[in-house]
Amino acid sequence: MASAANHLVWCAAFQLGAVRRASCLTTCRFLGVSETLVRQRVPGARHRAFASSVAAESETEISPPSPSPHKIPLPTNESCEELLRMRHTCAHVMAMAVQTLYPDAKVTIGPWIEKGFYYDFDLKEPLSDKDLKKIKKEMDRIIGRNLPLRREEVSREEAKDRIMSINEKYKLEILEDIKTEPITIYHIGNDWWDLCAGPHVERTGQLNRKAIELESVAGAYWRGDVKRQMLQRIYGTAWQTEEQLKAYQTQKEEAKRRDHRRLGQDLEIFSIQEDAGGGLVFWHPKGALIRHLIEDYWKKVHLRRGYELLYTPHIAKAELWKRSGHLDFYKENMFEQIKIEEEFYQLRPMNCPFHIQIYKDRVRSYRELPIKFAELGTVYRYELSGALHGLFRVRGFTQDDAHIFCLPEQIRGEIKSVLDLTEEILSQFGFQNYEINLSTKPEKAVGSDDIWHKATEALKDAISDKGWTYGIDEGGGAFYGPKIDLKIEDAIGRKWQCSTIQVDFNLPERFDLTYVDPSQARKQPIMIHRAIFGSIERFVGILIESYAGDFPLWIAPVQARLLPVTDTELPYCKQVLARLREKDIRAEIACGERLSKLIRNAEVQKIPLMAVVGPKEVEAQTLTVRTRHGGELGTLSVDEVIDRIETAVATRGIL
Repeated sequence: MASAANHLVWCAAFQLGAVRRASCLTTCRFLGVSETLVRQRVPGARHRAFASSVAAESETEISPPSPSPHKIPLPTNESCEELLRMRHTCAHVMAMAVQTLYPDAKVTIGPWIEKGFYYDFDLKEPLSDKDLKKIKKEMDRIIGRNLPLRREEVSREEAKDRIMSINEKYKLEILEDIKTEPITIYHIGNDWWDLCAGPHVERTGQLNRKAIELESVAGAYWRGDVKRQMLQRIYGTAWQTEEQLKAYQTQKEEAKRRDHRRLGQDLEIFSIQEDAGGGLVFWHPKGALIRHLIEDYWKKVHLRRGYELLYTPHIAKAELWKRSGHLDFYKENMFEQIKIEEEFYQLRPMNCPFHIQIYKDRVRSYRELPIKFAELGTVYRYELSGALHGLFRVRGFTQDDAHIFCLPEQIRGEIKSVLDLTEEILSQFGFQNYEINLSTKPEKAVGSDDIWHKATEALKDAISDKGWTYGIDEGGGAFYGPKIDLKIEDAIGRKWQCSTIQVDFNLPERFDLTYVDPSQARKQPIMIHRAIFGSIERFVGILIESYAGDFPLWIAPVQARLLPVTDTELPYCKQVLARLREKDIRAEIACGERLSKLIRNAEVQKIPLMAVVGPKEVEAQTLTVRTRHGGELGTLSVDEVIDRIETAVATRGIL
């Protein structure tokens, strides 16, 4: 795949470091004020003070956008099993350290996670940052002892006796959930042990103390049940080398700067109104405009690719969800039912049954297949309040959903077509590096081995047709069919799960979907689920963080801002504004403040183009233009500005 290193060139810094040494004339040139305007205003003391003010305020208050940090490739649990073993071992070492320091602490579970590990504890007193330092120091001591990790197999009765002897009530509950035997235990030296299936490193000395950090403490209900004990969860991160830890910490700090929740508020893109309920997104005018532009592009490209657009209800009878299997397999993620005239209805958690209803509305011929239905469908899923996270984890969101009904022999071609479409759409937003995973048949599955084999091979062939490399998640497919998952890489090297393509043998059978084949026999079509963004909300959150709120021109909510030096220039600015809007250029006027503050505000709000208007510009019917990434463009006619903006939008470029 082509490198994405340059795909966010619009993140280049807006340099203002020379302002301090600049003369007032040079300063104003730099900030986009015409030279003639400065010459007109310099003779008067008031205007000399104004020019100095521009320099001083710009120097101290305009913060240039930071370029993306140098990316050091960081290994993942999937790409490096040794790292996974280290992280799992760190969780055990941390638990041992906690129980050494706090003998009354009860342990629960301690897995590895994407960037490290955590462990949940039942402790009498809340932990502080000072306690984390103490725990880390004890971990270092355990690591320094180079203790062996030993696996032991015991009977269920023996495991139960040992757990009861140390009064670990949570472990008894975990033991009850383990259905296989023998029970496995991992020991750290002769001092500490835990129920565990592994894997681990051989000795604690294999852990690099300088590449481990305890990060935070959070509350966590036992088994995620709000009615049960509140535990304390300690999060940690672990890497193979100190350099990797430092790279991760740099990325973490950069991620904090790019946090979409803060930027979403600062740039007035969206909000979560707690008075209305958690996990429900309110799109402000700028955010609604960004969403409209994304959705409008999505619809156009889908229509061009032969999809048919649908709109379906947000609610349906509970019986429909029973037939689809959602009430059996997905009930914990669904809201409570609503009773209407003695019948029960359910907010939709997914769109698929509705698309199926439209497919079933009449008899279908093999000649019609593939049929491709697409919808920006809003769905509702029950999430605990503690799991909600900005745009990333919400209770109501819009999936860019599509379902393809096709013949078995069409699977490969349709999957390839979806991959082509995915690449086309994601590349428009600067995403060009992908991680692809293919998940195969799990132990429990519907459908014959033959159709699973054919579908899985079709997915493999389609990925190979693209020339993409991919990993295989053996047994990781859904019970109803194999799938492809695609992760995108953002500007600072993080990977986000977005696109998914799933072959489904289950719903066509549940809903008795058919088509008429050439011999007039009724056959069952293959159903393909696919989403490219995953959800509009989450994708916009990813964009905010990847762009650091500095959107490319084509989806920037405000593309140009006119800055009149005084109210005298307002009538001309209004004429220019009308011309820009006639050309569908998103522009606005900012006035009523000193020019220096207007410029600063435009920078803070990440406006791509600023046009300063003084008496000379009004006389010449021009604009003095500075762009956020290209610097000063000089004095241009309005038509020239329009042409440059339209060209940059059409080519997804920058000014």
